[in-house]
Amino acid sequence: MNTIEHRLMELEAKVAFQDETIDILNDEIKVHQQLLAKMKRQTELLAEKIKESQSSSSMMSNEPEPPPPHY
Repeated sequence: MNTIEHRLMELEAKVAFQDETIDILNDEIKVHQQLLAKMKRQTELLAEKIKESQSSSSMMSNEPEPPPPHY
């Protein structure tokens, strides 16, 4: 086998490895994007619940709280 054929085979092997690596990384990126989207939805829901609980608690008592008893 001459040098050019050997170099060509090495380059083909490298390209095949790089293609496989790119495919694996793309799959990982998809998984992470899905997780981020899910976490974003959860964060938005939690923020909404916090706002609701704050507004409902402020509506329940318009009077200031009495000071705590001193022992």
